[in-house]
Amino acid sequence: MTDETARPIDEGAPISTPAPVVDDAAVERALRAGLEDFELSPEDQALLDAQGGLSADAGPQGPLPVVAVVGRPNVGKSSLVNRILRRREAVVEDVPGVTRDRVSYEAEWGGRRFTIVDTGGWEADATGIHLRVAEQAEIAIDLADVVMFVVDATVGATDDDEAVVKLLRRSGKPVVLVANKVDDQRGEADAAMLWNLGLGQPFPVSAVHGRGSGDALDAVLAVLPDVSAHGAYAQGGPRRVALVGRPNVGKSSLLNRLAGSDRVVVDNVAGTTRDPVDELIELGGTTWRFVDTAGIRRRVHQSRGADFYASLRTQTALEKAEVAVVLIDAEEPIAEQDIRVVQQVIDSGRALVIAYNKWDLLDEERRHYLEREIEKELVQVPWAPRANISARTGRHMDRLVPAIETALESWDTRVPTGRLNAFLGEIVASHPHPLRGGKQPRILFATQASTRPPRFVIFASGFIEAGYRRFIERRLREQFGFEGTPIEVSVRVREKRRR
Repeated sequence: MTDETARPIDEGAPISTPAPVVDDAAVERALRAGLEDFELSPEDQALLDAQGGLSADAGPQGPLPVVAVVGRPNVGKSSLVNRILRRREAVVEDVPGVTRDRVSYEAEWGGRRFTIVDTGGWEADATGIHLRVAEQAEIAIDLADVVMFVVDATVGATDDDEAVVKLLRRSGKPVVLVANKVDDQRGEADAAMLWNLGLGQPFPVSAVHGRGSGDALDAVLAVLPDVSAHGAYAQGGPRRVALVGRPNVGKSSLLNRLAGSDRVVVDNVAGTTRDPVDELIELGGTTWRFVDTAGIRRRVHQSRGADFYASLRTQTALEKAEVAVVLIDAEEPIAEQDIRVVQQVIDSGRALVIAYNKWDLLDEERRHYLEREIEKELVQVPWAPRANISARTGRHMDRLVPAIETALESWDTRVPTGRLNAFLGEIVASHPHPLRGGKQPRILFATQASTRPPRFVIFASGFIEAGYRRFIERRLREQFGFEGTPIEVSVRVREKRRR
């Protein structure tokens, strides 16, 4: 490693394989012993002493009971959900129709855990996209164990509220009537008027201020079963796949195609989806949790209102996922937004699959130019598995699962320390780090600090240039695969102990 005639890096040169068989364990012991001559911090020592393997968090054993929050538009359903969750999770804006899909969250009250489902506003005479929103609310009622029916106490019962009451009575589900927007004692008289709906006691609540929400939740727990009768929102277990991309590339259409039903609202208007939507889907003999997300726009900080919060929810959903499927509209040229979405997935440390949607609509000329665009614009992710699909027709959907499985396997891969160090020794022997200032940094030892994604830490006697780090990353991919996952290579420079 101290060859004074070190050559510049030839990144395209093949690695020469030495004839003798290398004892990986012996190499690891020798290099670890050599580290004793260098100054190591407590964090370094803890990393070196750590054993491999990550424990998986055990999820709940059974499906949690489900509480659906329903009502007409703009009565404060999402605000009530946020109050129950004690955090801003559901997108809220002072405009009717912000929530469109049924969105589930895990909540807790009084030591009881349950799934709460936010829904879009239900209207009796809805048309177009509003009709599909209302249909999602009706499905939420069917899959719920208890329904929280939210009415605006300041307006009173409307014709749409009366229509919801008929729907709830047909469902036969326990109903807790919530009279929202009762901000002080003067509004309780308005809440009392809702006895006329025939659903029992109306609970006066201010979702914004939290007033009375505890009493309403106590009433919910009184009729809530221990385990859901439907299990439609089971938590834990299946691996999480986030569908991400810029607006209107077909994420919701893909989820509906995979689910085999109209699970989420689809419309030609960009930005239809605003909340991340989970769905358990069985593909290839395995159950997956797919998450449809709002389209990632050019600049989050330039978005306003519901779009701003939807962008934040998309980032949160991405961080909770294990693998992200980035959808790109194959009909249109690859845009800067597409590249930014891919980079956002890499920065989040998620496994990555790129799906080119609407492939069935391409002619030969467009396919030729698309291949050139991929080579030019996505040159930084040649390791990402690719699937050419059509969410509309279902073309080549069978290729999606193998790509996801490959990416997740790489995301979980751990390289044994002895094998890693023997491999790096071969690299350094054939392509040493270039001389800088008459000195040549030595790689002292390397270890894989973690998986998901794979992170490697190299201890060195001097600064390792960025170009050489990229060279090491490329060689790691050539040797160990890592198809579909970002990998991180960091360097800790350590000096010799003073005698």
